Amino acid sequence: MSDMMWGGRFQKEENKNAAAFNASISFDRRLYKEDIAGSIAHGGMLADNGIITKEDFHAIQKGLEKIKKEIDEGQFPFSVELEDIHMNIEKRLTEDIGDAGARLHTARSRNDQCAVDLHLYMKRALIEIGEKLILVEEAMQSAAEKYADVICPGYTHMQHAQPILFAHHMMAYHAMLHRDFTRLMACYDSADISPLGACALAGTTYPIKPEDTAKALHFNKLYGNSLDAVSDRDYLIEFLSFASLLMMHLSRLSEELILWSTTEFHFIDIDDAYSTGSSIMPQKKNPDMCELIRGKTGRVYGHLTALLTTMKGLPLAYNKDMQEDKEGIFDTIDTLKTALTIYAGLLQTMTVNGERTEEMLKNDFANATDMADYLVKKGIPFRNAHALTGKAVHYCLTQGKVLAELTMEEFHQVSDAFEKDIYEVLDIRNGIKRRNSYGGTGYSQVERQKCEGKKAEENQKKWMEEKKKEIEFIK
Repeated sequence: MSDMMWGGRFQKEENKNAAAFNASISFDRRLYKEDIAGSIAHGGMLADNGIITKEDFHAIQKGLEKIKKEIDEGQFPFSVELEDIHMNIEKRLTEDIGDAGARLHTARSRNDQCAVDLHLYMKRALIEIGEKLILVEEAMQSAAEKYADVICPGYTHMQHAQPILFAHHMMAYHAMLHRDFTRLMACYDSADISPLGACALAGTTYPIKPEDTAKALHFNKLYGNSLDAVSDRDYLIEFLSFASLLMMHLSRLSEELILWSTTEFHFIDIDDAYSTGSSIMPQKKNPDMCELIRGKTGRVYGHLTALLTTMKGLPLAYNKDMQEDKEGIFDTIDTLKTALTIYAGLLQTMTVNGERTEEMLKNDFANATDMADYLVKKGIPFRNAHALTGKAVHYCLTQGKVLAELTMEEFHQVSDAFEKDIYEVLDIRNGIKRRNSYGGTGYSQVERQKCEGKKAEENQKKWMEEKKKEIEFIK
């Protein structure tokens, strides 16, 4: 007979290769804090409802706390033969305290036990990610403040389009991360639901009170259907979707910083602390942190696709396929934490070359729209003004000039509507000042964006402090 905790009906030991393939302890051991917290809550509920004795529960609680201390200190002997974190802990508890430990699993399955561990773990992980996300938002604010007066080319199709403030560009990414934080909060709400009490799939005949374990574990909701409780992985897919969007935003920023740090652009300099060199070319300074984050974005996408694919054909309720949810989730959490930590420091230490960005604008046609708008204000229909400005651009290209270098005589060859005030209109900084439509790059609009961004960060911090209280019992 098998000596596994589930082995009563088996007459043979599990094949060693099959046992190794089946085991998840190599990665789910990181759930030990949540597993122990869930077991203490479950044991307390059993005792409160007379399903086990108070004496048994006190022995269980003391034994679990001892095991947690051993794991914290790296002294716990994990066993692949015991498959997962749940059975490793339960086996050790039973060895330590005897029958009381064997009673802990009453009215519980590994299905709802594993599920509650993951729900708790995701709540804690989302708070940790949220803290780091706010640091990146603050770093973007800091860069926008530090380089508030820097003007740079805005691009469409990777071609110079119109002049913008560098701060406006930073606040565009800040707006993306603000949406990401909103999605993070939604992910937290999706994880904030207790499956404990669903057992394997059908509930239990014991007089349990799942609402008590939910309260003890600081969950705000309970699953209303036991089949759904043990088979739901929507909250993990939602997290991976959030993570994919966040990494996509960081990847877009990475692409721009990589371009801007090239000799050809020379818009920014990434600090040495966030750069690397070449093993053969002494002069090289490579933006490897940005490149790695850009590369790891595909890795996160892969985890989302993998879990969606795993879940798409599964019948209710639990299937062993679901063991594949954890490694991708854990890797994504680690990737996000690292990427956000890197970006918080990189943006704080980045140097922006404002003289270079403004010089590029003085030697191109990024102010052409300002010229067309000037003609519109003189009474010329926009389409006609657009065509006349295009004609002026073509003329400049043949003469090796930019618009601001045209003489009044040359302007009048284009249209008699031009007056001397056209030179003031074509000034790059004046063009920035005039773009004060809501959300635009004008100075007052960018100041509004920064002010609202700071308020958003403060609200995010308040939300974080509130949610931290829900998970602080998991030490």
